[in-house]
This record gives sequence, C-alpha cells and structure tokens, in this order.
Amino acid sequence: MTETLIIDHVGHRGDGVATQRGEALYVPYTLGGETVEVDAVAGHPDRRVLLRVDQPSAERIAPFCKHFGVCGGCAIQHWQAEPYQAWKRQLVIAALAQAKIDCEVAPLIDAHGAGRRRITLHARKGTHEVLKVGFTAAGSHDIVPIDACPILDPGLDGALEAAWALAEALIETGKPLDIQVTAADNGLDVDIRGSGPLPSKLIAALSRLAEQHKLARLTRHGELVLMRKPPVISIGPAHLTLPPGAFLQATAAGEATLAALAIERCGKAKLIVDLFCGVGPFALRLAAKAKVLAYDSEPAAIAALQAAAKTPGLKPLTAEVRDLFRRPLVTQELRDVDAVVFDPPRQGAQAQAEKLAAGKVATVVAVSCNAATFARDARILIDGGYQIGTVTPVDQFRHTPHVELVAKFSKK
Repeated sequence: MTETLIIDHVGHRGDGVATQRGEALYVPYTLGGETVEVDAVAGHPDRRVLLRVDQPSAERIAPFCKHFGVCGGCAIQHWQAEPYQAWKRQLVIAALAQAKIDCEVAPLIDAHGAGRRRITLHARKGTHEVLKVGFTAAGSHDIVPIDACPILDPGLDGALEAAWALAEALIETGKPLDIQVTAADNGLDVDIRGSGPLPSKLIAALSRLAEQHKLARLTRHGELVLMRKPPVISIGPAHLTLPPGAFLQATAAGEATLAALAIERCGKAKLIVDLFCGVGPFALRLAAKAKVLAYDSEPAAIAALQAAAKTPGLKPLTAEVRDLFRRPLVTQELRDVDAVVFDPPRQGAQAQAEKLAAGKVATVVAVSCNAATFARDARILIDGGYQIGTVTPVDQFRHTPHVELVAKFSKK
C-alpha cells in the first residue's frame, strides 16, 4: 500500500527519516522537508521504498551515476555539497554527545581525491544463469552489473573489464566470486576469492587473462597465479610491495590526510608506537622523524612493512605481529614511549584503550572509521585522565554515511 510521507531529516545511515504515529520510518534517497510517495518493504516495518518525490528539497541535485539508487555503493549523490558536509560533521558531533564528550569538532576535510583505489566486485549467476559482475544492490544481496563507476581512481581503469573476463573464465565452477582489485602505482593487483580448488586448465586460463589485461599480479585466495611485476605503492619516502588482498585506506588522498593529521598531533615525539599499523601508512611516514614500533595481527602486512622499513633515510622502525584485541600493549611496554597512534577496525579498540588509559603516555592519537566506537574509546581515555583536543572529521568515503576522524589525547 502506497502512502505519502514528509521527511523530517537525514538519519545517520543516509536515509531520510519521517515520523508516523510516533515511530521513525526510513526512506532511502530522500532529504529533509521533502514530500514523498513510498511503498512498504516486506519484512521491514520501519522501512519504505521511494516511489516518487512530490515536493523536492531545494538542496536536491541530480545524481551523477546511472546506477545510483539501484547499486548499494553510494547512499547520497542527490544532496548539495554544503548541507551534505554539514550533516556528515554532525554525525561526529552526535556520537561524541552520546558519550558525553564536549570538545571542538573541526570542519570536515574532503579527502575523496581522485577516487576509490580499491574495490571488491562480486560475480554471481543470476536469472537464467546469466553472469552478473558488479556491486551488491541497495538493501539486498542481488548483484547490479557494473560497466562503469564514476567514483573510482583513474588507477583502476581496466579493473571492471578484467573482473568480467576473470569471472567469465570461472563461470563453469558455479561458485560465487569476490574479486578484489587494488590500484597499485604500477598496475592492477587482483585477488579472487570463492572459487575453491581449480583444475590446471582454469589456472592456465586465468594466467592468460592476467597477461592479456596487463595485471601487475593475479592471486587466488592469496596464492599466486601470475605476477608480471610486484605491485608497489608509495608511502611517504618508502615503496612497499602489497601483500595479496591487502587492506588500504580507500583513497590515496584519505591516507595522506589521515597520516598528516596523525603526524602533526605527535609533535616532537622521539619514540612512537603505531597500533593496528597494517602495511604502515602511518609508521613509514612517522619513521621519517622518529623511532617507531609498529604492531598488527596480520603477518603478511607486517612482513611487507618490515621490508619497506629498510628504506634509506628512515629512523629505526620495528614491526611485529601481535593480536591487540587479545594482547593489548600494557603499561610497562609503553613506559618509554612518547606517543601512541592507534587506528583500529570499525569495532574500535576497547581493550587497548583501557590499557592506555591506565598508563602515562603523554600523547595518544586516535584515528577511527567509526564515530560511535571512537566515542566509546575516547570516553575510556578521558575517564583515565586524558584531555581530548580538537576532533577532525575526514571524508574519504564521499557519497556514503561513513566518516573518518582523528583526535589527540594528552595526559600531564
């Protein structure tokens, strides 16, 4: 049954929010003040699907991608930049307020740069056994076939064509595939997951396709299929060879922005610990000015960082494998440390924050991709005697509700 709603505001997930009989209803792709016609969503009594905008907001603009509204990759392309950025900054303010944290929140920094440098495409058989390669649809597990994506870094040119070709070669396995593509400085790095064991003829076919599409490297579940050249990225003064399927910040501009903010907040620290360091986007830059101890649970990332740490001109950088959720660094291990930088996954770093709060490290720099878990961990540090400085939100996931943030905590 269709109904007409008046949207009150945009919620924290990017959906418009309307109120009906005291209950919140969520309508994707709508803006505050709009009158819209909607329909019910089976199994989700608090959600509606947008049928038509009867009275649009003055802030509404035309989306720039033909897949917007079907593909689930972007939630917001229909909002003018200024109110969109104000809303995204407000997400951070609201999360801090929820944790009863009162501090300055700087203006949002746009770090989309040239666009996304890594994507994961999904390949599945659809209706009538027709292959689909693309992103998941909004609100479902269906695949939206993609032949172009306007938010990608130019370094990913050719990624979609290569993914389609690889998926077509593996269609006979009948298995759903995830194809991760990363734009290295010297070509595309591709890792295929989901295929299971393959006969030699299919491995040979994949090798031919890797050559044909001039991929820097092709791996399957992290195992090498073909490498034309090691995929390399620049991090500060270092050149790092990527492990297969490596995690990177979504945009090069985002990584550079977050690193610059972290470095600035470390001040003149001479010994810095980098927790959840990954392949070293902070550690390798910090090592240009200070001695660094880096920790992460991913052995391949640590091995890549150890190799890059040998770059001439860097100060000593020691990288070790350690599960910081199970074994957070304790007070005694941080006794001589001047500053700690930590950038955990979305779930935050509660156990590590508790150990930091109990210690005496003068400066702690928190980097986060989740305002809610950041606020929780920040509250722990504040309750342990730290003072929070300005929180800086960073937008490298433009067109989505995701926001990064950086803040400095000081203890006398």
